[in-house]
Parts: sequence; C-alpha cells; structure tokens
Amino acid sequence: MFDNLKKAFSNVSTGFSEKDLNEKDIEDVLFELEINLLESDVATEVIDSIKDSLKEKIIGSRVEKKNIQNFVKQSLIEFISETFDNAGHVDLVARINEKKSSNEPFIVVFVGINGTGKTTSLAKVANMLKNEKLSVVIAAADTYRAGAIEQLREHTNRLNLKIIAQNYGSDPAAVAKDAVLYAKSHKVDCVLVDTAGRMQTSSNLMEQIAKITKVVKPDMKIFVGDSLAGNDTVNQAREFHKQVNFECSILTKSDADARGGAALSIVKVTSSPIIYVGVGQEYDDIVKFSKQTFLENVFESTDIDVPSLSEIKKPQPEPEPQPEPQPEPQPQPQPEESDDPFKGIETDDINTYADLYDVPPPETDNEAKNLANKIKKWIQDGRPKP
Repeated sequence: MFDNLKKAFSNVSTGFSEKDLNEKDIEDVLFELEINLLESDVATEVIDSIKDSLKEKIIGSRVEKKNIQNFVKQSLIEFISETFDNAGHVDLVARINEKKSSNEPFIVVFVGINGTGKTTSLAKVANMLKNEKLSVVIAAADTYRAGAIEQLREHTNRLNLKIIAQNYGSDPAAVAKDAVLYAKSHKVDCVLVDTAGRMQTSSNLMEQIAKITKVVKPDMKIFVGDSLAGNDTVNQAREFHKQVNFECSILTKSDADARGGAALSIVKVTSSPIIYVGVGQEYDDIVKFSKQTFLENVFESTDIDVPSLSEIKKPQPEPEPQPEPQPEPQPQPQPEESDDPFKGIETDDINTYADLYDVPPPETDNEAKNLANKIKKWIQDGRPKP
C-alpha cells in the first residue's frame, strides 16, 4: 500500500541528508518532493503546506548532517499526525448509542458520486451496526440511477434489514422522510439514507441533497470516495464539502491504493476525518481508519513515534527551578535557670558593693534576688562610688 507516497517521503529524507542545506539545495529537494507528491495524488494545497512546514523547520534548525534524515522523517510524521488530529474524531456507533436515550432515530445521509462504492459502503456500515446490536432501516433515496433500488434491495435481503423505497422518479426527500417516520414508529435506532450520485458539478444533485437534509435533518452526513480515483476523489470531496458540509468520510478500495495521497488530501482540504476504509468486497471488509496504521504503511515501520496534537502544539514546558530546601531552624538551647541569684557576679564585686553601701548579708531569697539585681545594675553603670 501507498508505494508512491512511501517513495516520495523516503526520497526527500535522503535528498536532504545528501545536500549542504543551503537555500538552493533545499529548493531543489522540495521541487523533487512536489513532483513525487503530485504523482501520489496529493492535492496542490497539501503539497504547499508540506513544503512550507519542512522548509521552515530545516532552515531554522541546527541539526547535524548525520541526523538530518531522521529529523526530516520526524518532521513529516508530525505534519501528517497534526493534519489528522486537527480534523477531529467521529465515533459513529457511540453517537448512535448516545441518541438512543432520546427515543429518536439517528439519521445518516451518504453522499458521493456514482461508481465510488457508496451503496456498498452503506451496506457495510449497516452490517457493522447490526453486529453492534443496533437496529437499522435503509432509505433508497437514489430514485434516478437505473438499478439503484434493486441493488440496495439485494443488500438488505442478504443482511435481513428493512428497506423503504418508492418508484423511480419519486421525490428522494419523501423517501427519506418515510424511512424516518418508519424508524420513529418502530423504535429503530438508525436510518441510513442512500442518495443519488451524479457528477458533483450537477447543481440538481446538490439541490436534491440539500432538500433531503432540510426535510430529515440528518445527524451525520458521510462522504464516500474512491481511493483509486486520486485527485478526482479529492476534488469531489472538496465540492461536496462546500455544498453539503459533511462531517466525515469513508474511503473505498484502500487495500489496492498504491499512491496513498487521497486520504491525506481529503482530510486536509475538508478539515474532516476519515472514519472507515473499505478493504475488500465482503460486508465485513470495512475497518476504522487509523492514523497509526497510515503512518506505519507510509514510513514502512511498525515503531512509529506518533505525537499527539497536544504534544505538537503544546510542548511540555521545562520545569521551573525549585528553591533549595532550607533546613528547618533548630531550637536554640535555653540556659538553665540557676537557684543562685548571684551566679555570674564576681565575688570581689559583691564584697566591694557591700562595703561601699554597707549592705548586710541577705537573710531571705527575695533579699538575695534584690541585692543581686542592684549589684548587676551597679556593674552596668560602671561601678560608681557613693
């Protein structure tokens, strides 16, 4: 899978590692990348974004020559990862289960042109929901293409599901409305609406889809595109998103996609996620789209370090330096109190004071304390004579 995209990204990583990284060399490698990406069905605006991102990172870096190849590879991984993360995430089964509590059916409208596998993808989704123990009714709202109703009826017969259909030429919005009324009256969890798929440039087609949307007020609109149609699929997605504003996409025939650019381009130009990819002809051949798997296929590695959007946009700040812990102050030992009030007073001072002031020896503790205080003050005053 994705051989062309693998080659494009491998060549640019190698190209930068073999150049001197002056401005001319950078432009030469990016031009070669542009040619390779165009051959991989990557949309022009996506190519410009990839080139600008790489140029900015490489010119502003101070990476050693021996590390430039890994640096470019990781830069590409970050760009693709951020592109998919920015598109958000849609969990169809969770959304249906969430609405079940309101006793209202969850309504999904499938859009896309004829030949992309839209009706088959709808049947695969119906089978998946059935396996999730969710009840489903299908509306055959493509009343224009010959054989469309019979094709859908064949799928519902195989899956043992209910189909709501009218005659060819009937109002598609009326068919969708009948299916919704049936779901409400029979407590069905989900309504899947198949729509006509004439070329996306047909204003009548877009008007019919707009009418269906207005009448049934779908909870989700899903675009179905063919991976192998490359840039045609990207252009279809761009036009349908402009006219219908679908929430997410399904890509068919992804297992046979040698180029790989459609998935990246659709997500980038519509800012909406791919939720499932078709990988075969059987009803179970539909899997959730995985950013990790996409990157592992493109970069031929099962050990891809995939950064999340928060890691790309909000790198972890360096921890602020913490102040050195200060030792807790230790209590200072207090001098023990002495029973002797004359402690610390020289004997000569005691005798001199007693002689000068004719003081008799104290007979009580209080007298001793009073005398000791007087002597201490006398010493502080410079031992004056009377």
